[in-house]
Amino acid sequence: MKRRIRGKSFRRYLIHHGYPIAIDGSQKLAGDPLWAEELLQRTVGKEETRHLQYFVYVLEASLVFHNGLVIPLLSEFLEHALGDTEAQKQDCELRGFVRLSDRLKIWFPRLPIRLLLDGLYANGPVMQRCRDLHWPFMIVLKDQDLFTVWQEFHTLHARKPQGFQQNWGKRQQHFIWVNDLDYALGPNGRHRLPLHVVVCEEIWERVDERARTVTETSLHAWLSSQPLSREKVHARCNLGARYRWGIEAGFLVEKRQGYHYEHAFALDWNAMRGYHLLMRLAHGFNTLARFTRQLRSLYQELGVRGAIRFIRSSCAAPWLDPARMRVLLAEPFLLQLE
Repeated sequence: MKRRIRGKSFRRYLIHHGYPIAIDGSQKLAGDPLWAEELLQRTVGKEETRHLQYFVYVLEASLVFHNGLVIPLLSEFLEHALGDTEAQKQDCELRGFVRLSDRLKIWFPRLPIRLLLDGLYANGPVMQRCRDLHWPFMIVLKDQDLFTVWQEFHTLHARKPQGFQQNWGKRQQHFIWVNDLDYALGPNGRHRLPLHVVVCEEIWERVDERARTVTETSLHAWLSSQPLSREKVHARCNLGARYRWGIEAGFLVEKRQGYHYEHAFALDWNAMRGYHLLMRLAHGFNTLARFTRQLRSLYQELGVRGAIRFIRSSCAAPWLDPARMRVLLAEPFLLQLE
């Protein structure tokens, strides 16, 4: 991936010269046996059947581009011992975010990263950490989160409204935003963090199962680390923040479409992690192959699973001439992304 980035393979999909990286957590597996001391635990069941359940939870980071290309980058496993032992709290997604962001910075120290995060990360320490690492972010802002920010947003927008309307695909969008909201964090609110909030209301029509035209609406809101303007809202929201769902779609592919994300493969912590990383690596290879010009028609004709079966059977079957393959492999070749 570092070679791909240095070669500017993804330059057409950047958001204001930044690489959109989504970070999200997913449960890998759960069960009653305690087969490793690193497992997290929770209480499940009703009163008469209440018992401890042990599970594996992984924080993932993926490149998510607006053309649908989602590439796994890093995995960070949550471990029971990495929690707050004094407060008797086990490891959590926010603590894992600190470790994962450290690793991202080590692997890509000068990469212009733009983080796309869900509402769990709409808190002061996470946003301050992103600012310290010089990573712009777009974070989902839910109605019940950051009450003071919402309050100031509505007050300032009523005084000086900023917004515009546009059609995006079949949807009519109305954007409004407020820049330079003052968010207090730390002990007694001693530290101040400037935030910028954008809200998008959408209206579109669809045909239901009775062939009737139904009007649908939706509302989205995000926290931005950088000031917003008419020229920047579309790219940051529609081409960046909205495509955070790409990492969740990647989870669905890995869990339901042949990668066996939820399977341990070995009841040994290190072996389980090794199988998991190999699975993510395979997903990355397959995704890159699917988006190349040379293999696009193959994937369109056979589908993802069918193309993988065809490639595997071609490599394993006797009809390939070894001498010819050696000659072809000795020559330079390039798979170009669309």
